[in-house]
Amino acid sequence: MKRRQLLGYTATGAATAALASCGTTNPEASSGTPGALPPVKWQMTTSWPNSLDTLQGSALYVAERVAALSGGRFTIEVFAAGELVPGLQVLDAVQSGTVQCGHSPTYYYVGKNSALAFGTALPFGLNAQQQNAWLYHGGGIEAMNDILASFNTIAFPAGNTGTQMGGWFKREIKTVADLQGLKMRIPGLGGQVLSRLGVNPQILPGGEVFLALERGAIDAAEWVGPYDDEKLGLHKAAPFYYAPGWWEPGATLHLMINLDAWNQLPPPYQAMVQTAAAEANQNCLSLYDTRNPEALQRLLAQGTQLRSFSPEILAACQKEAFALYGEMAAENPQFQAIFDPWQKFRETIYQWHGVAELGFSSFVMQSPV
Repeated sequence: MKRRQLLGYTATGAATAALASCGTTNPEASSGTPGALPPVKWQMTTSWPNSLDTLQGSALYVAERVAALSGGRFTIEVFAAGELVPGLQVLDAVQSGTVQCGHSPTYYYVGKNSALAFGTALPFGLNAQQQNAWLYHGGGIEAMNDILASFNTIAFPAGNTGTQMGGWFKREIKTVADLQGLKMRIPGLGGQVLSRLGVNPQILPGGEVFLALERGAIDAAEWVGPYDDEKLGLHKAAPFYYAPGWWEPGATLHLMINLDAWNQLPPPYQAMVQTAAAEANQNCLSLYDTRNPEALQRLLAQGTQLRSFSPEILAACQKEAFALYGEMAAENPQFQAIFDPWQKFRETIYQWHGVAELGFSSFVMQSPV
């Protein structure tokens, strides 16, 4: 989607329409100076409980930065999952205009369009650094907004978890056969891949995961990583903690905005929103990289048993993942249109990171001083 299509009209037209919609008749407002911008109040709903200060904190970060950048003239009231709408219905609320914006991963909504998975993460896809490269400079944001336009929504990256953990299991998982019949909380394409290997995937919002795992309604659950998992208390419900979360090697969270509300914003406000979202994207990843190492040490000290998925399991999952992509591409032309250039981008950046990033990391992490 072209930028002028996203904005809907020219800068002058946008400002004029926004001023009219806000009931502003001040002739000085037509000057376009920041001090003349109208007061705007939005509401944001999220997929997160308030207890998760990284995820919910990213939504709050956007609101705080927009308020600061606008001198308090543009404010966004943030609501946690369940306060206005359930955590898995954020896109629906944004599309309908129930709220002007939301904070959620696009892959929660693959049931609406499988191509929405690309916005968050594909199993065995891109890590956080690679995902950001694809989104910002590889056409990813434009590709996602082409899809989201049919939901009357535009979105910008506003958080990234980094490579996630593989989740909590009540029993050890050593072979592919051990996956048979396993009831696991896992959304998105990761759940679809595991279902092909005998897992019964469950989709639960964060606030419901602990009780389901503790009471045996599910046998395993993945959330994000040590810091958030500790806050949810998942280590108290299952002893085995697996890595890596191959289904989310660099999961992006999005600021989703009702397209009508977006087009009514004066261009300076639109720039503030995009700036705040980009800052939140970087801040979220930095927080996780700072907090996860310390949280993992606390979990291990409390008896958590760290495990790695076997090469057999990883190979089987990767094979099924790309078989699934082939099927989705055949069924959904929009998935196909994104997958082909995405796959080329993946191959190219893997080659580069294999030379530089992997070579450096392999040495220093195996040869500490």
